[in-house]
Amino acid sequence: MCANRDRHPTFKASFAERANHVSHPLSNYLLRLMELKKSNLCLSADVTSARELLSLADRIGPSIVILKTHYDLIAGWDYHPQTGTGAKLGALARKHGFLIFEDRKFGDIGSTVQLQYTAGTARIIDWAHIVNVNMVPGKAAVTALQAAAARWRSRVGYEVKTSVSVGTPVSDSFDENDEDGEDGEEADDHLAPTPKEPPLSTGIRGTDHNGRKGSIVSITTLTQSFEPVDSPRFATTIAEGDELVYPGIEEPPWERGLLILAQMSSAGNLMSKEYTQACVEAAREHNDFVMGFISQETLNSQSTDAFISMTPGCQLPPEGEEEDATVAGDGLGQQYNTPANLVGLCGSDIIIVGRGILKAASPQAEAERYRRKAWKAYLNRIGQST
Repeated sequence: MCANRDRHPTFKASFAERANHVSHPLSNYLLRLMELKKSNLCLSADVTSARELLSLADRIGPSIVILKTHYDLIAGWDYHPQTGTGAKLGALARKHGFLIFEDRKFGDIGSTVQLQYTAGTARIIDWAHIVNVNMVPGKAAVTALQAAAARWRSRVGYEVKTSVSVGTPVSDSFDENDEDGEDGEEADDHLAPTPKEPPLSTGIRGTDHNGRKGSIVSITTLTQSFEPVDSPRFATTIAEGDELVYPGIEEPPWERGLLILAQMSSAGNLMSKEYTQACVEAAREHNDFVMGFISQETLNSQSTDAFISMTPGCQLPPEGEEEDATVAGDGLGQQYNTPANLVGLCGSDIIIVGRGILKAASPQAEAERYRRKAWKAYLNRIGQST
């Protein structure tokens, strides 16, 4: 079923140990989050309404480390960049401690995937920590996405601070200045030259050409400046109650991450060994942006590889049946495997589960069952007792 990968150091290393040896800031964060929550579960939130998506993220969030979305499935997706569905998902991710993975599977020429990632109505890069790419167009798509993420990253570390002050001058101070000017004893002639002709009324205290004294009603001062921000969120997205952050770990870093679609769980897929190897080579060339793979097994083989593998097509037999029992496919090409096989034997790090949780009588309880089974398989793999 899986190639023998147990010789690679990442197979037996704990997530905490691996966090110390990854260069990608988001990979480091994710591995530490997994260790903190004792979870290596990703929920594939394949629902069709924004209300259902947000409710699901809130209910299942405590059990997962990644929420996988398909924004284009969602009816009622609010595209507002500060208060829309993406921003609300971000607040829930901070509250419950998970990352957002938009399963976009970019697969076009470089300039197109850059626009799909950073522009349009969805502006995926603003709210999704992780995206993925189909390598059929070649390595140029990975290069283009990395360049787009780098440009975005260089701009979002700052926010515009605007301050407005409105004040009314104290009249006594102007009277005193007026009197000083009339006495000629304390006024500085070089700071207040006398005009040769009476000026038009300006709203500044003095005498206009009609002999009437003017006055300042108010002074409004508008100041704008760019200031660095430490928190990886937009200040305008923080509504009351949205400032909660999962205890025990800081907020995710600004950096965005990419997963390469290297293997699939569907029957008859056309991803050959040559294609998978090309994915691995692209990941190594862009390891400061590529976090890992969507694959059926760990693809770490060289000593310097430190990639994270996420695997779909995971399902448990019904409660009470043997854990390693065969699980039938869905009749539409999807093939299923158990956490014990995927994590324990194949070396996958994170299991991706959708319908196995969503269609359960109690999705929350079923998510916890998957979390426990996947974590047990991980502990057995690294030789720790549960």
